[in-house]
Amino acid sequence: MADLKANQNEKKMSSFLKRLISGAVLLLLILVIAPMGGLPLFLLTLVTSLTGLFELYRVFGIERRSIGYVGYLTTVIYYLLVWFRMGEYMALMSVLSLMGMFAFYVITYPEYKVDHVAKAFLSVVYAGIMLSYLYQTRNLPDGRYFVWLIFIASWGSDTCAYCAGILFGRHRMTPALSPKKTVEGAVGGVVGAALLGALYAFLFRHHFTEGSNPALSSAVACAIGALISMIGDLTASGIKRDYAVKDYGTLLPGHGGIMDRFDSVIFTAPAVFFALTFIV
Repeated sequence: MADLKANQNEKKMSSFLKRLISGAVLLLLILVIAPMGGLPLFLLTLVTSLTGLFELYRVFGIERRSIGYVGYLTTVIYYLLVWFRMGEYMALMSVLSLMGMFAFYVITYPEYKVDHVAKAFLSVVYAGIMLSYLYQTRNLPDGRYFVWLIFIASWGSDTCAYCAGILFGRHRMTPALSPKKTVEGAVGGVVGAALLGALYAFLFRHHFTEGSNPALSSAVACAIGALISMIGDLTASGIKRDYAVKDYGTLLPGHGGIMDRFDSVIFTAPAVFFALTFIV
């Protein structure tokens, strides 16, 4: 019995160390590349999107099928349009992508079902397009500092929500999907993210050149991002439950795949981008 307990403790410690090390490496990578912006951040975001797209397609069973390759190509073209600032062609690209997927659906019928097309296109928007706003936020005026609001709103709110839920959690928010999440925790996450955003902007206030009150702008952007990040977290969990998978991948030891670690960031990035666009 003692040996069994010792083995269990050893496995837990090993899992914790893997999670800690991979998390530290990921954080270091972001800390180095996010301030740089430009081509390094562009490539990092593109590779992350393609990896997340592959993980989703693997869950849906289309990762190596022709309709999946249309999704990969669409994501690459979208990023090229972002890189060359050709936003006026993005709607055309989306329509052509959907047409291409339906072309494979029609030509190879009945190999594909219409839900394959829906999943393939949804995944492009989900893992491909939405995450690109991490790079696009960095390209905003003062983006060198605003880009960190995405991580504050996502990972900062997650920590605040966890603490608030432990201390005050009483009412379950989505009992069928995530029984441990509470309304009190959600409120704590949003409020905590707003305070962290305001504090961050106050500390770096002399570096901002846009807007009259960066602390207020950052607090509002983080609050909006934190609220949306919960949807991202629960969406990724819901898909895993629907398809009975534990993790999306094994790329990040102790964390799972890209979709496991960036599930909330994917939703937070466009939320913060558009919040800042309208506020600032």
